[in-house]
Amino acid sequence: MKHPHLFEISAWPWLERLSRRENRVVTLADVPARDWDGIAARGFTHVFLMGVWERSPLGREIALADAALRHEYDEALPGWTPEDVAGSPYCVNAYEPDPRMGGWDGLDHAHAELNRREIGLVLDFVPNHTAFDHRWTAEHPRRYVLGTEEDLQRAPADFRRVGDAIVACGRDPYFPPWRDVAQLNYFNPETRRAMAAELRAIAAHCDGLRCDMAMLVLNEVFERTWRGVLRDAWPAPAQEFWPPIIRENPELLFLAEVYWNLEWTLQQQGFHFTYDKRLLDRLQGSTPEDVRGHLHADAGFSERLVRFLENHDEPRSALTLASHLPAAAALFGSLPGMRFYFDGQLEGRKLRTPVQLARWAGEPADAAIAMMYDRLLATTAQPLFHEGGWKLLETSSAGDSSFGDLIAFRWRHGGQLAVVVANLGGGVATGHVPVVGDLPPGDAFDFKDGLSGASYRWTRRSLDVRGLFVRLARGQAHLFTVTSTSGA
Repeated sequence: MKHPHLFEISAWPWLERLSRRENRVVTLADVPARDWDGIAARGFTHVFLMGVWERSPLGREIALADAALRHEYDEALPGWTPEDVAGSPYCVNAYEPDPRMGGWDGLDHAHAELNRREIGLVLDFVPNHTAFDHRWTAEHPRRYVLGTEEDLQRAPADFRRVGDAIVACGRDPYFPPWRDVAQLNYFNPETRRAMAAELRAIAAHCDGLRCDMAMLVLNEVFERTWRGVLRDAWPAPAQEFWPPIIRENPELLFLAEVYWNLEWTLQQQGFHFTYDKRLLDRLQGSTPEDVRGHLHADAGFSERLVRFLENHDEPRSALTLASHLPAAAALFGSLPGMRFYFDGQLEGRKLRTPVQLARWAGEPADAAIAMMYDRLLATTAQPLFHEGGWKLLETSSAGDSSFGDLIAFRWRHGGQLAVVVANLGGGVATGHVPVVGDLPPGDAFDFKDGLSGASYRWTRRSLDVRGLFVRLARGQAHLFTVTSTSGA
């Protein structure tokens, strides 16, 4: 399906919530059918079960000892205990389902239940690093970036001794290293073969992979990050890691977490969808004109972007976007590309919980936000928003300059039409939206707002003169589906 809807579930906390509700231990092997049915009823085409792989005991110890993380635990889960800390799901000890998930039987059962409802299962693949107690660090240390005693003394936070080897901590070149993970050496052909084999093994149990920090294993990025440590021991490979592995798995959906304007690069290497963090940044802290400029991107590129307002790495959108949430949700939820929703977003949760925690604090649902998302998902589940053609619309003045705060676009499929208008400005915005050229046959039309349920009737003649008149309060949006009516 074009423009799929993906729902990310933090697997461990989700199972804990279900266990408390059912008064028994729930694994992926015995999730109640009504929970899978509820996901399907909202129109999701894919579920991303985040955090199913075996977590590192050493990583958990590090997560318990880290003072900054302990402060985050205090904020997110007051009264937490060590039993509430499972460790990072990105400190992978083995690509086998953690026992809490119910093992391979549990994961495969969840996969089958989702497929039965025509939903694809997406799992994490973490290419850049493993846990320090992963068996490879002892059995195959040369698969990692290795340092020297001098490196360890010079930068003790950047390396860890594992047996006789000194192994580099994994890192993003723009930030301090991740102390709980060991950096794989992507200039070593053996490492590439081993990771490709891991990926192929995972592929047998899912329909797609969300590839964590996928740009870190690009040759140019890896060279820039690690050449000073590698000291020319390993030349850059002749080809990139991703293209052959994606070609070898044609039935698998590949989704890249990627930043630094490398989205197009990874699309060119075969990824079906790449993160669109720039849209979120613009919605949170830029101008409507900047958002509009971002949406002018080439269709072949923008249709392969992952639109999101939050995920396990981001703060909660109900908090960061606050009064602009309806406008931001209407935009991201109906733009071309993959529309990515996160566990708790649909209820308006405001607490961001560190991924190391196995349990989330109780938090009441925000009824208004929950209703907004129910209506948004019901409207955008229509084939029009998946099979139709999308076009950005230029608004015009209705008497003042506030029309510049409006973002408008349409979807059209055969005789079906939808028009989305959102006010990203700081006050009331009015404007005219050109729609007459996209209208189906007829002399009059009902514009039904999927977000509010309100309906407005317009004649073709009135729409032809100036366009659709819109007046929106700050942070609000219309999600119109348009139908022809016999009378005015």
